[in-house]
Amino acid sequence: MLSSLFSVATDSYDLAVREIRDEFGPQVLVERVSGDLGRITENGPPIEELAAACNDGRIVFIRHLTAEIAGFGVSEVPTGQELAELILAELPRHPRALAVQTWTDGPSSGGSYYHLLEPALAERGIEVSRAGQELVVSCFASKKNVLIGLNRLEHSLSDWPGGRMRLARSDDRVSRSEFKLEEAIQTFDLQLPHGGKALDLGASPGGWTRILRQYDQQVWSIDPGDLDRRVAADRGVHHVATTAGEFFRRNQLRFDVVVNDMRMDQLMSARVMLDAIPHLRRGALAVVTLKGGARNPLDAARRGMDVLRKNYDIQSARQLHHNRNELTVIARAR
Repeated sequence: MLSSLFSVATDSYDLAVREIRDEFGPQVLVERVSGDLGRITENGPPIEELAAACNDGRIVFIRHLTAEIAGFGVSEVPTGQELAELILAELPRHPRALAVQTWTDGPSSGGSYYHLLEPALAERGIEVSRAGQELVVSCFASKKNVLIGLNRLEHSLSDWPGGRMRLARSDDRVSRSEFKLEEAIQTFDLQLPHGGKALDLGASPGGWTRILRQYDQQVWSIDPGDLDRRVAADRGVHHVATTAGEFFRRNQLRFDVVVNDMRMDQLMSARVMLDAIPHLRRGALAVVTLKGGARNPLDAARRGMDVLRKNYDIQSARQLHHNRNELTVIARAR
């Protein structure tokens, strides 16, 4: 069986290994390739089963997967033509298109390897892009080694190299936290209802509210703190300057979407989401970040998700690239 390569946040490597062994047994052998890359070498599951465990929230600290097909010392990397033949030999039929994604354990993007592979594959009539294809070639470069992986996008978890989503900065942004919601919407292909009513808990200064407005939501932004003046001036934003608990005591509306990026521990944040249930339509989309900081963040995250399961069906949970010491949970209200 091919080795599976998995990407994580550097501080979450040990948590990911524990999750893998909890799910597939202590006999699974794992070795660390770099700070944010691990390799399952023996007794691991097929990559399809590993991806399924990540996609439904049983494993939350893995961001990206690929099946390793080759590895070389940096000074021993073959020509682009040889690499192209190696990749194509792994496929049952000649592909029309491939995505080639490169990354390193340093500051560079590994773009030189993309430019090594792209012309060699193009000469064989293959359309090459950096994303958006059913088949993905991954190329990871460290100071010593270059690893080549090949995987179907549906089993890769992310369409970004190593799961490192890069979003454009703009002068319209009001907070860094916007990246988290944008990444969640794209990663999990979230469909927000046209013209829906959205509830943003802990909204100040309004970053998530601004993103929700871009998806045609009327937003009730709940926070005692002020919103950015540009967000507050939007007629589709209803700022209620109070706590979530006080809002729930007075509210008569029903919402299609609820989001929660509040700065509190996992259990408290999950309990606030339970308080929101009477104010949500059945099947309402919920996006919540469960913060880290506990001595045992994996167990704390699991406890938070167990609380959510009392009234929500959890669809996905993952530590996304923009999460830092937290994870994003996607759920539907019952």
